[in-house]
Amino acid sequence: MNDFTFETTPHVICEFDGALKLGDLCKQFGAKSAMLLTDPGLQKVGLIDGPLTGLKEAGIETLLWTRVEADPPEASIVEAVNAAREFNADIIIGLGGGSSMDTAKLVALLCGHEQTLEDVYGIGLAKGPRLPLIQVPTTAGTGSEVTPISIVTTPSHEKKGVVSPLLYPDIALLDASLTMDLPAPITAATGIDAMVHAIEAYTTRHKKNVLSDGLAIRALQLMTANIDDAVSDKPSREAREAMLQGSMMAGMAFANAPVAAVHALAYPLGGHFHVPHGLSNALVLVEVLRFNRDAACSHYAELARAVMPAKRFSSDEEACDAFIQFMADMVARMPFAQNLRDVGVRERDLDMLAADAMKVERLLVNNPREMTLEAAHAIYAATL
Repeated sequence: MNDFTFETTPHVICEFDGALKLGDLCKQFGAKSAMLLTDPGLQKVGLIDGPLTGLKEAGIETLLWTRVEADPPEASIVEAVNAAREFNADIIIGLGGGSSMDTAKLVALLCGHEQTLEDVYGIGLAKGPRLPLIQVPTTAGTGSEVTPISIVTTPSHEKKGVVSPLLYPDIALLDASLTMDLPAPITAATGIDAMVHAIEAYTTRHKKNVLSDGLAIRALQLMTANIDDAVSDKPSREAREAMLQGSMMAGMAFANAPVAAVHALAYPLGGHFHVPHGLSNALVLVEVLRFNRDAACSHYAELARAVMPAKRFSSDEEACDAFIQFMADMVARMPFAQNLRDVGVRERDLDMLAADAMKVERLLVNNPREMTLEAAHAIYAATL
């Protein structure tokens, strides 16, 4: 067993309709003025009405910020930070998908001291203190509510990360009522994204440990068993809660045992073609699994036995291949785009995508098999 450290969000609440109690949670920090960051789509469908009412009834003055953008660009984050400072917010709430929560992390961080966004890019460069932070996911995918990472899109379309224990929120609130009406394509894409977190945490070359392994396996079991129900016309509350819990556990796993080539190849798709992150991961997942097959065979075999417990395999090789096919079949039946052409990518774009993917060295070093420029190009081509 290797030595390891493990960190995560200190307080997790899993409660149906729990978001209605956000005001009471704010009071625990002595807060009087909150900034709630979300995206305009959630405001449009009325998903934030209940949480806002709860904050008002608790006497918490609230600035509602609905200008969160997908794959948050630098300018969007700076604008939100300035608004929070002007409002004198003393607590930050991120409510939404990964973009809302990533933005909320950086607002809480940068409002606590005088560092700029440029100052904190990288690992461990952020300084405290930060404002109190509550994260409320509305998709079962990113796991951002339990990770110390925030991803920002630069003006050159590059993805940069801020990585610091300061980005762990004080509270992660899992309220499955907020996910019940999530459209099936978003449920599917974010669900596959969370499965990628679990798979890559389990097979990472660096910082793999017994705690992240246990979380990754249980997360994958929960999500593979419930995603079909969750994307159905009438998803059950149980399936939605299982997906939300699985996403959180996968987030805990990869926050401590980092992800690899699937994410590295997904990032350029988001940066250049504005493909949602979950869908980007789903599009390249199967080909990366095939690329990693020989290097990760024993680990894929262990995952196969975890998600297909009734099946008996004669060898690790057979189990490994069964796992790759299991994931391929799952991706194929999900209600989202199935190839890169469907999201606007053309053959002329593959050189650019492969070159940009190779820049994500912080993730590629974790891959079970060394990724090359030629291999990245071939993976994109096979997914075209």
